[in-house]
Amino acid sequence: MVRIGALVAVAAAGSGAAAGYLGLVTGAVPMDLGVGRRTRRLGPRSVDITAPRETVFEVITQPYLGRQTRAMSEKVTVLEQGSDMVLAAHRTPVAGGRLTATTVETVRFTRPERVDFRLVRGPVPTVTETFALHRERAGTRLVYSGELGTDLWALGRWWGDAVAARWEATVAATLSAVKQEAERRAAVG
Repeated sequence: MVRIGALVAVAAAGSGAAAGYLGLVTGAVPMDLGVGRRTRRLGPRSVDITAPRETVFEVITQPYLGRQTRAMSEKVTVLEQGSDMVLAAHRTPVAGGRLTATTVETVRFTRPERVDFRLVRGPVPTVTETFALHRERAGTRLVYSGELGTDLWALGRWWGDAVAARWEATVAATLSAVKQEAERRAAVG
């Protein structure tokens, strides 16, 4: 009888740990303990875009302030909208597409020079990011920078590194898409 009870306890602990991990990875169970907080930089990363700054700004803000494409509506849902800020849910495939991480972020717009993001709910306690748009002779330089914070000292650092790698890969894909669309619009216009 003792063996069965021990097996049930181990199975329950394992199930709880797995559920906690899945909740953390997907952002469904955010953890903000405020203990052993560590921060790390995101970026900086920049891309030169052969398009006017206003066009680049419009491309970045369209999912939040304009009409969304069907593909974008699968990635971003605007939950609340104000004149210069939105609250939006962002969905990102993780674990080879088997899971979807959902983050909720405020997105603030300072036309036409910057877009700021602040994490409200996600797989880490804090993230702040900026897309800064600088006029250049040949168009626009888009500079991404940010900071990601985790709790629990070394364990948090490990988790932050894992999250940051996926986060920055997602940002790199976004920058590439923004460049492609802004240059397409500039060529048409």
